Amino acid sequence: MEKIDDLYRLRHSLAHVLAQAVQNLWPGTLISIGPPIEDGCYYDFLFPEPISEDDLPKIEKEMRKIIHQGQTFRKEELTVAEAKKFWRKHKQKFKVELVEDLEKEEKVKEVTHYVNTGPKGEETFVDLCRGGHVGNLKEIPVDAFKVMSLAGAYWRGDEKREQLTRVYVAAFGSKTELENHLKMLEEAKKRDHRKLGKELDLFIFSEDVGPGLPLWTPRGTIIADEIEKLAKETEEAAGYLRVRTPHIAKGKLYEKTGHLAHYKQSMFPPMKLDKEEGEYFLKPMNCPHHHQIFASQLRSYRDMPMRLAEYGHCYRYEDSGALFGLMRVRSMNMNDAHMYVTEEQFEEEFIGVMKMYLEYFDLFGIKKYVMRLSLHDPKELGKKYVDNRKLWLKTEDMVRRAMKESGIEFIEVPNEAAFYGPKIDVEVWSAIGREFTLATNQVDFDVPGKLGLKYIDKDGSEKVPICIHRAPLSTHERLIGFLIEQFAGLFPLWLSPVQVAVLPVAATHEKYSTEIALKLKENSIRVDLKTSAESLGKRIREGETMKIPYLVVVGDREAAEKTVTVRNVKTKKQVTVPLGEFIMKTVEEIKERKLEASFD
Repeated sequence: MEKIDDLYRLRHSLAHVLAQAVQNLWPGTLISIGPPIEDGCYYDFLFPEPISEDDLPKIEKEMRKIIHQGQTFRKEELTVAEAKKFWRKHKQKFKVELVEDLEKEEKVKEVTHYVNTGPKGEETFVDLCRGGHVGNLKEIPVDAFKVMSLAGAYWRGDEKREQLTRVYVAAFGSKTELENHLKMLEEAKKRDHRKLGKELDLFIFSEDVGPGLPLWTPRGTIIADEIEKLAKETEEAAGYLRVRTPHIAKGKLYEKTGHLAHYKQSMFPPMKLDKEEGEYFLKPMNCPHHHQIFASQLRSYRDMPMRLAEYGHCYRYEDSGALFGLMRVRSMNMNDAHMYVTEEQFEEEFIGVMKMYLEYFDLFGIKKYVMRLSLHDPKELGKKYVDNRKLWLKTEDMVRRAMKESGIEFIEVPNEAAFYGPKIDVEVWSAIGREFTLATNQVDFDVPGKLGLKYIDKDGSEKVPICIHRAPLSTHERLIGFLIEQFAGLFPLWLSPVQVAVLPVAATHEKYSTEIALKLKENSIRVDLKTSAESLGKRIREGETMKIPYLVVVGDREAAEKTVTVRNVKTKKQVTVPLGEFIMKTVEEIKERKLEASFD
């Protein structure tokens, strides 16, 4: 159960108010679940007739009316049989199913109902609930919530079951907090990576290609290439060895590693190839392939740690309803590496990965993040997790000690580990406060042994290496989606598809402007020469719309003095400097991957 605090009680109570309002307005509506969430609450309904966004103000008005009545909550305890009888009588089949599940899965014999009662003791609404409410609905500030939107939701997340209508409510402790939240949502709409990706011509999706399969345009490919270049430089300096592996493999490989048993539902269907035995799969991850490279030769402790890195292309058959722009796709370029280490080397190598994360955070201006140590659940051994309690406890303690030694703060989260070992999951927040799961650092104590990976230790004995799986830059897709929103499409100079636009004021200035463009290209600066066919004002607006960091304006004075007037698109400030100085500082800004502009 979630932590019960005042805000939780407010949001939980408001979910009851929402359900009561809906049933008042649409009698016969079937109710299901309505939990509090991070910024409010929601409730899932099966309406007798479809509703639309136009109905939301009506729901909100009815909710305020209910709150003004000053209803309270009364707890009732019922046996399972009594509860099922109650909900069958009221023809609420989803509630009956929930009670049956509690009886079957949690072995409960009693459940609780919470009854809303009016000032005269009249019963106005009943829900199956574990509790956590305000004392009186008047405690809920009527100006601190807003009915936000509708969405479709399958009952129990099963696409074969009924499709319900989910009504979302934003709810906070005060009007000011709600207003701040709504402002953030408006800013988030402006920064939405799907919207900006289209406007800036970075990527597309095609119905003919298929959902969740992004196509990178030339402009978007520049960003992806720059990130890959960054990763390769960083990893080369850290002693990584680059490898390449194919996009498919036999199903037998994934059977050996355990991935087929644990991830088959997320893998594309198998392929049968002529004259080939067995099934082939598009690879959902790179690690089984990297394990084969490690196993291809007899390894010694002198080869350790061995760090194999790849920008591997992987494929996962995500549910169509879960696909979301670049954040959840079916085709992904993964900044992946697998480090084969001895037990003695583990702590230093694990900390090295975490420090690499922090370096990237500084580079991208990520200020807020949390490291989550994801642990196993003993009850899930042999099902969700490898059945080796001893090694689970040992490796979890190894990660815990490494994190404490690194000085990096972290929290522990049960039942979220990988099937083969504990991991650090990295949550980051963008500049407007949107949360993303960006990267991971995983320990694998199981698969190397299954595949017979070994090395010869100092004493001549054979030992199984520990494998560290790490992807500090996530995938091209998710990272770029995050960065689009982080920078609102106005990337740092080194990442920008076009870094400088040269704008001659008139045709007489085009000769010098062409010289400028050529010199910028000679210095590997990405430049766009915008000739004087259109007005200067229009070309400046176009440059700002396409979020080109520097607009260089060239007129009579600049041509005579061999200078340039540089307009910073982010700050709107202008400065005139010699051309040589502009080139020198721009090259330096790009080379050092500076977050802040040189010309401000």
